[in-house]
Amino acid sequence: MVLHPADPLTSLAHGIGSQHDLPISPFYAFAGAFAALFVSFLALGLLWSTSRFRGERSGLALPAALQRLADAPTTRTALRALGLAAAAAVLLHLLLGPDDPARNPAPGAVYVLLWVGLVPASLLLGPVWRLLNPLRTLHRLLSRALRRGGPDHPLPARLGQWPAAAGLFGFTWLELVAPDPASTTTLLIALTTYATAQLLLAARFGERWFDDGDAFETYSTLLARLSPLGRRSDGRLVLRNPFHGLDATPERPGLVATVCVLLGSTAYDGFSDNPSWINAIQTSPLGRIPTATLGLLGSIALVATLYCLCAAATRLVSGPHPGPLTAFAHSLVPIALGYLIAHYFSLLVAEGPHTVTMALGTDNAPEPVPPLGPGGLAALQVIAVVTGHVLGVVAAHDRSVRLFPPAKAVAGQLPLLALMITYTVGGLSLLLN
Repeated sequence: MVLHPADPLTSLAHGIGSQHDLPISPFYAFAGAFAALFVSFLALGLLWSTSRFRGERSGLALPAALQRLADAPTTRTALRALGLAAAAAVLLHLLLGPDDPARNPAPGAVYVLLWVGLVPASLLLGPVWRLLNPLRTLHRLLSRALRRGGPDHPLPARLGQWPAAAGLFGFTWLELVAPDPASTTTLLIALTTYATAQLLLAARFGERWFDDGDAFETYSTLLARLSPLGRRSDGRLVLRNPFHGLDATPERPGLVATVCVLLGSTAYDGFSDNPSWINAIQTSPLGRIPTATLGLLGSIALVATLYCLCAAATRLVSGPHPGPLTAFAHSLVPIALGYLIAHYFSLLVAEGPHTVTMALGTDNAPEPVPPLGPGGLAALQVIAVVTGHVLGVVAAHDRSVRLFPPAKAVAGQLPLLALMITYTVGGLSLLLN
């Protein structure tokens, strides 16, 4: 394995190490994945005939004292101050620090601690970025300073999560396609542009803009659907089965696009290290940036097209349904999570502490080391991808038996099973090929 690529941007953008020489047999990986999918599908078809997930109506209420602490104004203010202070520190490092990701913690703070760190933080604690988001805090401070009331313009319902999907695409383009993503100048321009646009839109539509318009809030909230901590419909803080939270995912416009951007960009991240693709980019008459952009768009479009074909086939097999495109979109969230873990685990646990050490001012920060050996990393990646697809099958089955008559519920899942198998083949191929 290549533990320290020559180009530091490769380390920041794609994690540590190459994924092309992982010591695991492709035969056993694919055989295990197919067996897990088929066994889970058959078991669910035979033993799971009624819907068991109750969304936001379920959960074991946590002690009232814990809820009071979580909802206390002091707690909320402290978290907002923490997010604002962290953003200020990143800005100062970008303005005053060296233009070298090996000596400046700002690129690692953005690409590792924020982008990748939000995954475990949201899974463990819920939608944490909503409280930490410095842009939401700045909007509140500016509104109070200017003594502005509520928004003058209602937020169009048809927008849904489309702005967040566009924001996520912009960030992944910056990470995977931009010529110098870890440059302080590049990050300053990108972050300033994004923050300005978000604050202007929040000034027009109000604070609720951040719920679906901020890419990182939507990203955190979507992953938090699988958190054991959640809110019941009555507002109580509860401990719940993560499937209940996943089942409560709102069927909003743009939900499918958001999940497909996550899946497609992560798939492109894995494929972009392939020697044949690197050669294609270098020899393309269009140039590196246009070719890589088309590759990223093509990866997302492929994921979205396969899902739309699956939704159309489900409608054909099970009969008409008012929203087949969004009805099963929540089942893609565990798959996206599995891909994120498989691709970015090594990046977080190796580069994360290294970034924190640099941010604390340690001059002799140790070089990041791989947390697992090649065999352990390969096993973790395969398990993450396969587990994500199995969880997706469970979520889709429960939704299917709720929406369709018993005679058609299992048959209607066949297109979904085919989709899961296709995604599994693609995901494992990117990891092992």
